[in-house]
Amino acid sequence: MINSNRLAETFQSLVQIDSVSRNEAQICQKLEAMLKSLGATTQIDNSRHATGSNTGNLIARFSGTVKAAPLLLNAHMDTVEPGNGVKPVFRDDVFTSDGTTILGADDKSAIAILLEVLTVIQENRLPHGPLEVVLTVCEEIGLLGAKHLDMNLITATYGYALDATDTHGVITRAPGANKLAFIVHGKDAHAGAAPEKGINAISIAAKAIAGLTLGRIDHETTCNIGIIQGGIATNIVPPQVIVQGEVRSHDPLKLKDITQIMAAAFEGAIKQYEPLSADAGRPSLETHIEPDFAGTHIPDDHPVVLLVMKAARNIGQSMVTKITGGGADANVFFERGIMTGVLGTGMRDMHTVRESVRLSDMVMTSELLLEIIQVHATGDNKDAAKTMP
Repeated sequence: MINSNRLAETFQSLVQIDSVSRNEAQICQKLEAMLKSLGATTQIDNSRHATGSNTGNLIARFSGTVKAAPLLLNAHMDTVEPGNGVKPVFRDDVFTSDGTTILGADDKSAIAILLEVLTVIQENRLPHGPLEVVLTVCEEIGLLGAKHLDMNLITATYGYALDATDTHGVITRAPGANKLAFIVHGKDAHAGAAPEKGINAISIAAKAIAGLTLGRIDHETTCNIGIIQGGIATNIVPPQVIVQGEVRSHDPLKLKDITQIMAAAFEGAIKQYEPLSADAGRPSLETHIEPDFAGTHIPDDHPVVLLVMKAARNIGQSMVTKITGGGADANVFFERGIMTGVLGTGMRDMHTVRESVRLSDMVMTSELLLEIIQVHATGDNKDAAKTMP
């Protein structure tokens, strides 16, 4: 029942609406009108005051035609840079941009899929339980929309986010993450006339970073230094540098340990600093550690897993549970008690100008999601555990 031509047209129209993080108002307005036309009651929350976006999260509710537990469906409206003026190209089943921007399949392929499935349900009067569609802002800059969503607006206790690549997997495990910022305070001085009177903050930070093991620590833990900002001019000893990074792990103890190791490296570099002159003084350090998002771990026997497995079997699709190293709105929902599996739309090379998505993959996920909603409506997922691979 999925109309591939309509799905393609919807996707192409959505990616041409600029919606870089904090500028989602135009697409939000468009989507609200489309969802209302499908029979939803809609609400835009007040999260913009906390996120800095020009709009809030969009929540759309569809009353069920059958008695069932509410089902959450989630995607995000924002894209990364360069995301303005997207010109989609469609050739041989594949959508790309013209190469000057990202495509926006992350996450507009998901939104197009949701709209197509909801349209099919309405035009065919298919039975369905209550559906709560949550389209967030500012996902790409720290899951801010989900973090500042009033969870009292959501009654569902489980559901699905569409924000991954693999169309044959449901992500049930994702890491927790900490954000780190280290501010090294040194002392300015003329780099040519009196360098010994200064304290080079960049040099101290470099020694701290050089002592770290970055990248993949083990099969479930990673860490990264991603931003370094400092210095005034080449002829001035830099008095300050800001170093920002992150730690991710599926193991909360490892998350804590690696975070402490990174902090200790900067503390050690400060302590080991030897002044070049008696009047140079001592460097100092500010350390800021902030939990970014919690890890997720959905058991294989949870209804959100059993439901997708049953639906996939019904339509002849293979499906497995997966572990990821990335974060999504699902992490925030999980932390708030809403078990949220993450489904793939087929999007590839996200966050690059080489981003692409196959229409056939989008159709496949649309068919799967439609069947999920149908199985959910009948409650016919109790034997799914017997069919899991």
